[in-house]
Amino acid sequence: MSIKDDFTLRTVRKKIIMVSKIAGMILIISYIISTRLPVDPDLSFWIWLCFVMMMVLVINYLMGRFISRPVSRLNQAARQMAQLDFSAPCNVNTNDEFGELSQNLNKMSQNLQQTLLQLQTANSQMEKDIEQKKRLLTERKELVDSLSHEMKTPLGIIRAYAEGLQDEGDETKRQKYAEVIVTETERLNVLITTLLDLSALENGASQLQPERFDFVEFLETVAGRLLIDTPEADFELQYELPEQAVYVNADRGRMEQVLDNLIVNAKRNVNPGGVLKVSLKENDGVLDFSIFNQGPPIPQENLSKIWTKFYRDRNSKYSGSGLGLAIVAQILSMQNLPYGVSNQPDGVVFYFSVPAVSNS
Repeated sequence: MSIKDDFTLRTVRKKIIMVSKIAGMILIISYIISTRLPVDPDLSFWIWLCFVMMMVLVINYLMGRFISRPVSRLNQAARQMAQLDFSAPCNVNTNDEFGELSQNLNKMSQNLQQTLLQLQTANSQMEKDIEQKKRLLTERKELVDSLSHEMKTPLGIIRAYAEGLQDEGDETKRQKYAEVIVTETERLNVLITTLLDLSALENGASQLQPERFDFVEFLETVAGRLLIDTPEADFELQYELPEQAVYVNADRGRMEQVLDNLIVNAKRNVNPGGVLKVSLKENDGVLDFSIFNQGPPIPQENLSKIWTKFYRDRNSKYSGSGLGLAIVAQILSMQNLPYGVSNQPDGVVFYFSVPAVSNS
């Protein structure tokens, strides 16, 4: 250790010793000087006493600056940190233990704050994971319950006709029973496949694959396949489509599911001889699709329920699986496309919108 280090004031201990030494030396020197002053001894004593009092005040100020004030700031900072308040750093800018302690407290504050943020993030993620697991368990239970409920009818029919097939000797009736069994088996297979597809969309297992395509030509193809030259058609078909190509960016396969379900739904609920109108209009860069069918209105209190799984309108002449519109709602929601349904004076219209993209 060099002589220079002995006289540096980089520690609180050295500062106190240095102040004490200087104060002692000043006291001795001042006393000697006061006793030699050419004045009355009592007066010199009072002069020396006043000087001592002034020196005590100076020492008190120095001790407050070097010790009391830094200790108070450190204590305040530690109290705030104990209360998990890291908003105000500890400001003790000295070249001694107090300054080093202040820097360490600030570093500890930053580390604690970062650790707390990480813990909060981890806790939030854990809560999300728990909620997701609960949701998946709930969805799995709903899926099992729904399948069990929906499978009772076709399974009961299959069993009844299978038993009848065993005991029936008439070949014509046996053939009819076999056809019913095949029909109910196909219905059961469609139900299970559709429900599993909807479940995969809901829990994220099935992802969308957007692509750019001409929606006008696409709609003409899908609607033509479902509405034109169908032997059972008993309605007046009307349509309104743009004359030019209009491109969109969406999942082509899933949008075909949407159109299939909406068109089939309108086709099955249109009144005999009534109007079924398909409309596609471009407004300010947005394609608005709608399909109208003349028929009985949907009860106002049920308009929001038709998008849920297994909902069936008791007044409808057609009783499907109750999954088609639920799939429509899920696919459109996953692509953030607005959709809806409304009653008209003489029928019902379903609609959705999809943004148009550049033709190039």
